[in-house]
Amino acid sequence: MSPLSLRSRLTRGLTAGTVLASLVGGLAACGGDSDAATTTDSAAGTVTVGALSNGAAQQATLKVAEVKSISAELPKSVAKSGTLEIGVGFLPAGSPPLGYVGSDQKTLTGSEADIGRLVAAVLGLKPELKNSTWENLFIGLDSGKVDVAFSNVTDTEERKAKYEFASYREDNLGFAVKSTNSWNFDGNYENLAGKTVAVGAGTNQERILLEWKKKLAAEGKKALTVKYFQDNNSTYLALASGKIDAYLAPNPSVAYQVSSTKGSAKAVRNAGTYSGAGSSLQGLIAATAKKNSGLAKPLADAINYLIKNGQYAKWLAAWNLSNEAVAKSEVNPPGLPLTDS
Repeated sequence: MSPLSLRSRLTRGLTAGTVLASLVGGLAACGGDSDAATTTDSAAGTVTVGALSNGAAQQATLKVAEVKSISAELPKSVAKSGTLEIGVGFLPAGSPPLGYVGSDQKTLTGSEADIGRLVAAVLGLKPELKNSTWENLFIGLDSGKVDVAFSNVTDTEERKAKYEFASYREDNLGFAVKSTNSWNFDGNYENLAGKTVAVGAGTNQERILLEWKKKLAAEGKKALTVKYFQDNNSTYLALASGKIDAYLAPNPSVAYQVSSTKGSAKAVRNAGTYSGAGSSLQGLIAATAKKNSGLAKPLADAINYLIKNGQYAKWLAAWNLSNEAVAKSEVNPPGLPLTDS
């Protein structure tokens, strides 16, 4: 796992108030399960990453074009359509730096949208981004409304029953606590006894947290109380007011919040990290497609092309996520085991 000192550089100069105003205004325009503006490219053969980020990223324009040997691997139906329908699950309020509405109040920006755009360019397809709630993201995959999800989805053995994966980033979770709270996770679930912790419903981190809750109950320890809120803004308000002790979330989001609230009354800190794949395996974030769709291999090959040719590193650097880099993309690598937490 990467130390907090490396993760604290995830973003620069964006205040919590600016985040809230930007996200609420932009998402009100987008509505519920919505299509967001798909591209900020300035010219053919380029993809601009970190655009409209409100200071959360360093914008960069990258040269990337179709690689015929990789696009030839696409399923015929996708190749014929000319578009890659990309699902992201960041409604209702966004999750910087992963996915949120940009400074123009309409365009979906964030690290996940940008890697989707880069992969689409290698595949010679037009990226069509569809923003939804987390739950509807998977409904979109199941129904064929989207071809692939780039949405901080953890590769798990359970999910492999329905989906196939192409990995592209390390997966770590973080505990956000008030800056004045001295509690630390220290890699030990027993330190959660008697605590009230928020988590996103339907997420991998929820599964891990609920497993810890069961273990504590079986050991006769003080109960771990799990809470749910509608969105990140509501969760962090609950944290600031003392309604919860901690929030278990994707580590990039926690690190972003640490940076953006520094020096304010709502300041938070990271009280510890944990692999998204549990105690025995480094978690991986992966592009997610319907099982047997035939998309995992071309997706992995496209990501590996970006790794080999430098665009991948520049994408991570733009979003200050270089410390989550993988050496290569793998098709269906080992994921969170069915029984491990």
